[in-house]
Amino acid sequence: MKFVTKRIHAFLDYPVAIALIALPFLLGLGSSNPLALQLSVATGIAAFILTLLTDHHLGVFPVVPYKIHLAVDLLVAIVFILAPFVFGFEGLDAYYYWINGIAVLTVVSLHKSETAVDA
Repeated sequence: MKFVTKRIHAFLDYPVAIALIALPFLLGLGSSNPLALQLSVATGIAAFILTLLTDHHLGVFPVVPYKIHLAVDLLVAIVFILAPFVFGFEGLDAYYYWINGIAVLTVVSLHKSETAVDA
């Protein structure tokens, strides 16, 4: 049951990018490793820029193909799921990355193939 269209995904991108920048500060991430805060903020900034550049209806400078955007999202999901193990994140730091990684992986896996309706 794949239902996340290109249009739905586009509407999710900006709020998610802003959340990745703001939530680490609001939640006080970084207690187990300062990188827990920095990685999320850097990823949020990169996600915002990627969204601006993605070829979908909310892209401002649509130069990055949507399929590349999805591939980057998949890579981010994998990095977020592995980050607690690789960098020794513990407690809230680890849960934050696992939850976000699983959420992004879920969105990518529920992506509905592009059709003329999705554009």
